[in-house]
Amino acid sequence: MKQVLYRNFGNPADVLEVKESDASVLTAGQARIKVLRAPINPSDVAQIAGQYGVKPDLPAVAGLEGLGRVVEVNGNGVDEGQLVLLPSVGTWTTEMVGAIDQLVPLPEADLDQLSMLRVNPATAYLLLTEFVELKPGDWVILSAANSAVGSYILQLAKARGINLVCVVRRESAVAALKQAGADIVLVDGVDLAKQVRKATGTEMTLALDAVAGDTFGRLAETLKEAGTIVLYGGMSNQPASVEVAPILFRDVRVRGFWLLPWLLKTSKKEQTRVYGELTMAVAAGILHAPVEKHFLLDEITEAITYTMAGERKGKVLLAPNGL
Repeated sequence: MKQVLYRNFGNPADVLEVKESDASVLTAGQARIKVLRAPINPSDVAQIAGQYGVKPDLPAVAGLEGLGRVVEVNGNGVDEGQLVLLPSVGTWTTEMVGAIDQLVPLPEADLDQLSMLRVNPATAYLLLTEFVELKPGDWVILSAANSAVGSYILQLAKARGINLVCVVRRESAVAALKQAGADIVLVDGVDLAKQVRKATGTEMTLALDAVAGDTFGRLAETLKEAGTIVLYGGMSNQPASVEVAPILFRDVRVRGFWLLPWLLKTSKKEQTRVYGELTMAVAAGILHAPVEKHFLLDEITEAITYTMAGERKGKVLLAPNGL
């Protein structure tokens, strides 16, 4: 089999290499999976660079999510031919061996869309469901709304009748979001809270922030009393800054979210439920992310360079065994 390895942390274009190795022998309770698709996400780039929340032992196989088909089983719990979400480690490979009880089975559907379910759609779903019991008509404000997670939040919110204020950091991102169905798109700035009140005439129930820095505090200012702000990213590379007043005088609650602990602590039954809902949303056309290009593993340097080059109109996916 072929795997994309890195022996040192650094620029992915410099440290990634493709290596052939012998297939592993299955032990009891394991399954062999043919990898069909594996997205290239910002979290992958960060981990390879040594800037992610968890650093693997080196050398390591790259890749944090993907989709595969079971081709061999040593135990009970999954059948040969079953589509599964891959374990969240070492997915940039032509095949992998995983514990059966860690595999999330999926029905047959669009392979590209299913391959992207584990990270971004799950993050979007949990941000909208784990912190506040949102009802149709409630208001949510979202920074970095033009990100991959932001796109999924927009789609899920619209399907649930939740009102969304989308916040971006540049004017050039506004048109694409409105074309995607966003009703209110605002450019971040010192007067953000004033812009939100003018556009909506109300206060927000939930704020979701992937930027940190001063944006975090500005989102907190838009919340109603006892509202919640969730930090799930730090794109500004700045500390999350917030004034005393929202927390002290209006009881704004501050939470944090990272998907990895949820994956590690949540039962397979609950994970299957969540990913089952997301799969049905994909099948119903509610959830969709554009895919711009596919690459083979042997093209990893080109693939990672293309991914990191700048703005794209869709996701870059690895197809380790071809299309």
